[in-house]
Amino acid sequence: MSTTDAIFTVTLPNQESEFILHSCCAPCSTAIIESCVASGIKPIIFYYNPNIYPHEEYLLRKEENIRYAKALGLSFIDGDYETTRWKKYTAGWEHEPERGQRCQLCFDLRLEVTAQLAYEKGVHFFATTLASSRWKSIPQITKAGQRAANMYDGVEYWTQDWRKNGLSNRKEAIIKQFDFYQQQYCGCAYSLRDSNQWRKDNGRPLIVLPKAGSNIPM
Repeated sequence: MSTTDAIFTVTLPNQESEFILHSCCAPCSTAIIESCVASGIKPIIFYYNPNIYPHEEYLLRKEENIRYAKALGLSFIDGDYETTRWKKYTAGWEHEPERGQRCQLCFDLRLEVTAQLAYEKGVHFFATTLASSRWKSIPQITKAGQRAANMYDGVEYWTQDWRKNGLSNRKEAIIKQFDFYQQQYCGCAYSLRDSNQWRKDNGRPLIVLPKAGSNIPM
């Protein structure tokens, strides 16, 4: 069995059999969900990403999440598109670089809502697919997860390492298998702005949005 065919098995603390999985997008979710299912663990997929811009991009990423959940017979919970709440939460940090304070606040909000959902449903653990991305800061994500867990009794953040044990290679294989849409920027308007500025400065083609006519804030 090759590295891209291998399925890594995991164990949820306390031998629990289900948890809430905050999903940022289908590509980042692939190997995490597959390894959990293969281990007899049922992830309840929660799509809460009010940071994603524009709305067409948000919907496209959500539909790909739903497609993968249906393929594996898993529950999918659609969170609210609370862009106004997100903007207020991250206000003042619009020009912060990636992995800066804006990202920390963004993680804080999304995982706080995830922990609240876990608490309301009586599920003891939650995790996030953000932790699988090599572009994200693991310390920031872990801090946000633990902060959120501390807000609700009986809820814990699962700090599984989703970047090792061949999961990155397996993720790429599943993405190809399902022909998932792969975004070219983190998700928020500010990351899109900065990504396109970098592309412009380096003579690269600008990111094409799902729908023409969307404005990128400067």
